Amino acid sequence: MKTSAWNALDSHRLATQNLRLADEFAHDEHRAQKFSIEAAGIFIDYSKNLITAETMRLLLELARERGVTQRLDLMLAGERINVSEHRAVLHMALRNPAGSVRRYLLDGIDVGDEVQRVLAHMRKFTQQVRDGTWQGGTGREIADIVNIGIGGSDLGPQMVCEALREFAHPRLTMHFVSNVDGAALERVLSKVSTETTLFIVASKTFTTQETLTNATSARDWFLANGGREADVAKHFVAVSTNAVEVAKFGIDTANMFEFWDWVGGRYSLWSAIGLSIALANGMDGFEELLAGAHFMDEHFATAPLDANMPVLLALVGVWNVNFCGASSQCVAPYAQDLHRLPAFLQQLEMESNGKSVDRDGNVLAAPSCPVIWGEPGTNGQHAFFQLLHQGTSVIPVDFIAAVHCNGKLPDHHRLLLANCIAQSEALMLGKSEAQVHTELRAQGLNATEIYALTPHKFFAGNRPSNTILLDKLTPKSLGALIALYEQKTFVQGVIWGVNSFDQWGVELGKQLAKTIDAELKVGIVSEAHDGSTKALMRRVIS
Repeated sequence: MKTSAWNALDSHRLATQNLRLADEFAHDEHRAQKFSIEAAGIFIDYSKNLITAETMRLLLELARERGVTQRLDLMLAGERINVSEHRAVLHMALRNPAGSVRRYLLDGIDVGDEVQRVLAHMRKFTQQVRDGTWQGGTGREIADIVNIGIGGSDLGPQMVCEALREFAHPRLTMHFVSNVDGAALERVLSKVSTETTLFIVASKTFTTQETLTNATSARDWFLANGGREADVAKHFVAVSTNAVEVAKFGIDTANMFEFWDWVGGRYSLWSAIGLSIALANGMDGFEELLAGAHFMDEHFATAPLDANMPVLLALVGVWNVNFCGASSQCVAPYAQDLHRLPAFLQQLEMESNGKSVDRDGNVLAAPSCPVIWGEPGTNGQHAFFQLLHQGTSVIPVDFIAAVHCNGKLPDHHRLLLANCIAQSEALMLGKSEAQVHTELRAQGLNATEIYALTPHKFFAGNRPSNTILLDKLTPKSLGALIALYEQKTFVQGVIWGVNSFDQWGVELGKQLAKTIDAELKVGIVSEAHDGSTKALMRRVIS
């Protein structure tokens, strides 16, 4: 991993360890313009990072040495770059429009025809539900849609439906159930009617334990509350590839929406997994989402590295993690409708790049993915921003906002944007001891009081952030934003040398849970477990 460019960056960090952002802005009135970029309807100002022109030159050299362009070419060509599962990675094909000059091939076959076939199936079905043609067993229109999935089958669709609520069908209410905790399902079922509810069971294999447990309980509820066995097919549809298990469940396979093994779960909202999005926003809205992502894809695939938005965002992140020591990254969307975006990005980035070995199985010589976390502003300002400003850890922040609001309260939106911009400025500038002294003297405090209060009111500043601006939150701009983070994650995976498209780390706990559940069911604890696990199981059984 540690190439010559990496070593040069190590030396460069030592040479710039005393860099002060406030001084850099004072010395260069064009700094913000030099370190900002606009593409696919998105603008990023990354000037409030501890970087110089030389930093970016060396980071771009690192990208070249690590083969970012070559790896991208392999992905676009349909090569099986998911080496541990021997799969291609073609989620960009899902948003490639019909008739596009770009083709995505797998073993020489254009996958676009299958993608368009499923999109046409989705269009027909969603139109029927939205116009009331599709009716439940008692002849009533659908009013509630319950998406049952987990991981990528839940986080992406839920995040998008929440983000685009302003564009949703007025009759349809969307619900999402993922946690196997029965309280989640019970809460949703208490709000809906068997006559007017449509369930989407989203599971590629139709064997995912959490999803099938929730789906089975939902079907039991349906049958116990007036629903007929013959009407299951009118109230349940599937997003899956396993027609046999779908049919066993009672779902008509004509209402099974397919996707493929080259679609990873956390990259799947663009596929039939996005059926809930299409139902809420219509297929025109769903295709606008795809179009925004495609716009970003084409920029990523064609722009040179030094003018490539996902590449630059990724490289700044690598600089913060590997050379400035950041172990976490905060995402602060200043848009309540994006409140699920941090959770979505947690899966996207940490499941993709949370690895400790490279693609060849060698232990990494440097840290990979940081912890991703966050909440919407301004809520976060009254919670964890204290740590961002004065904590012992320096945590980079991605501020995300829309310049224009969708709502009817423009004064609120102006105040929201003022807070967003002010927080990035405050993190960068801080407040010196001299400024604190001046303020406290103006308040009439004496020297003893000033001396006592100064350490508490001092802000070190020099804390890095990016500001990402959309013109307005729409299906198209949201699609571009999500694709930006997908491609950023890919680039960082290449830099770190990991396989960003497997997730073996989720398997072990699930395997052990099956064994433990079987023993809990019969009330017998085997001696195969460690002492702590046996004690916990016995306490649960008793």
